[in-house]
Amino acid sequence: MNTEITREQDFALRFADAWLRMERKLDHSLGAIRGISLAEYRLLRALGDAPGASASRVDLAQAVGLTPSGVTRALKPMEKLGIVSTVKSKRDARLAIAALTPAGRELLSDASGVVDDAAKAMLKRAPDTRNRLDELAELMEAIGR
Repeated sequence: MNTEITREQDFALRFADAWLRMERKLDHSLGAIRGISLAEYRLLRALGDAPGASASRVDLAQAVGLTPSGVTRALKPMEKLGIVSTVKSKRDARLAIAALTPAGRELLSDASGVVDDAAKAMLKRAPDTRNRLDELAELMEAIGR
């Protein structure tokens, strides 16, 4: 049995470890300061980035890597809190469209500041990385395809 780790395995494990640490930090910061999880923030961010700050559950699922039913379950408590609203599509009554409410837009703005601050704090530990963020983002996007 070959137990020697390859460069590719080493990269994959380091990348997974870094993401896990970043995810925990962001989730903790968002929960402590704004009372939302990173998963909820990602949904809000996807809605905020969508035209008219609204999108179908299928489009949201593709944007955040969940199933449409997972998006439905995640949006229910957010609807109860008045952060998002759901309306039936004018073209297809079977299609539900989620939209940010004014309270949701405010929460997204506040939470984006929390994410930015947490990311800056993490990047302080690796000063060279800060100068290469665009390059790293392009690399991660390429790997994720």
